Amino acid sequence: MDEPSAGAGTTATTPAPHSGFDRFFEISARGSTLSREIRGGLATFFTMAYIVVLNPLILGSGVDGDGGKLAIAAVASATALVAGVMTILMGVVARFPLALAAGLGVNALVAFEIAPQMTWADAMGLVVIEGVLIAILVLTGLRTAVFRAVPTQLKTAIGVGIGLFLALIGFVDAGFVRRVPDAANTTVPVGLGIGGKLISWPALAFCVGLLLTVVLVVRKVRGAILIGILASTVLAIVIEAIAKAGPSFVDGKPNPKGWSLNVPVLPDKVIDKPDLSLLGHFNVLHSWQTAGVLIVLMFVFTLVITDFFDTMGTMVAVAQEGDLLDAEGMPPRTREILLVDSIAAAAGGAASTSSNTTYIESASGVAEGARTGVASLVTGALFLVAMFFAPLVTVVPFEAASVALVVVGFLMMTAVRTIDWSDYEIALPAFLAIVIMPFTYSISNGIGAGIVSYVVIKVAAGKPREVHPLLYGVAALFIVYFLRGPLEGLF
Repeated sequence: MDEPSAGAGTTATTPAPHSGFDRFFEISARGSTLSREIRGGLATFFTMAYIVVLNPLILGSGVDGDGGKLAIAAVASATALVAGVMTILMGVVARFPLALAAGLGVNALVAFEIAPQMTWADAMGLVVIEGVLIAILVLTGLRTAVFRAVPTQLKTAIGVGIGLFLALIGFVDAGFVRRVPDAANTTVPVGLGIGGKLISWPALAFCVGLLLTVVLVVRKVRGAILIGILASTVLAIVIEAIAKAGPSFVDGKPNPKGWSLNVPVLPDKVIDKPDLSLLGHFNVLHSWQTAGVLIVLMFVFTLVITDFFDTMGTMVAVAQEGDLLDAEGMPPRTREILLVDSIAAAAGGAASTSSNTTYIESASGVAEGARTGVASLVTGALFLVAMFFAPLVTVVPFEAASVALVVVGFLMMTAVRTIDWSDYEIALPAFLAIVIMPFTYSISNGIGAGIVSYVVIKVAAGKPREVHPLLYGVAALFIVYFLRGPLEGLF
């Protein structure tokens, strides 16, 4: 890994740009190099390429109100296309090392809660509406104003919480941590491996890859995380060729010793023609008649709240990892980042891939040295290539990609030292934001818990004027968000 890079405006002397390209993307100004950006873009792509496989599986398993299903091949092609175009747009417009793709959690909401009450076109139309609404909030300055209203230490806690969340995702995706089968009858909901033991070949690939990456990071080897992903993938291919672990499900039956998602074998076919038949398959008006106005409004509200705050948390966490936050805890070109994200949400609906949003896996690229939008150009280009080389994307298993998530989680966790734990008025909301994210598997839940508890504590302490006026409104919205279950039942 390279020597630490300077953050935005942190160096006494800023290197002169080498070219117009350098000047536009501020490569030298942010203490980066073209090789770092390329390496970072590669690392980000490999840690989130799974979405090209996973998003079609999630959306493809859902059934709409008319009994219709989405074609998995078409969803895969559209997923790669939108991710590629929107990530390149992020690189050019916001010039920030963030990658975008179909949001996990939101796609499940669309597939299993929204679509069953209408058609797929109607459900995707609501996603388009959500993206347009968020774009309006960005253009009016409200989204940025809300972000500025959050206390700096609470923003730091959000980044730390996302780091823990990222590490947990890595451990779970790799099968290192699993749900206990009889969790309902025990006080232990999760455990180590299978029955408390690491007895599968995929677990070996993950553990060896993680240890290798940790050693490389400690020794400050250039490209440590990317090397870890690639080395783990090669090891996984060798293991599968010898041990034949197979997929996690065989003929519909679970195979706990199999690979979590992708089976690491060299594909028979390298190039495949993309199916883009789902582009433009959405309807923004019909759902209001079929599902009812109140139900539709609740769905749109849930989508807006989830995207609104997930992106804010991801943005600050990635900028924090790259030392790119200013004195107010704001990343550079915040407005542009949020605008591209809102456009991506609408584009995801228009292409039937569900809402697209910024990915916290972008932090793996930043950990490799990426500081500018050039890394996003690299990641976006690889997504576009993945439309045609989709079989190659499936070679990298979760167990190899998850190595990067765990290491990046550690790097993001180190910011916890900047929180004043002796001041309970900020420490308790920070603690809740940090722990609730991984424990509930949701960035929005953690942010909501942090903001609501911060407002309540300040009011109870007789210091209501220390709370920014906007935070009162945000806290009220989060209370509605947390109560949406009873409200949906009432309506």
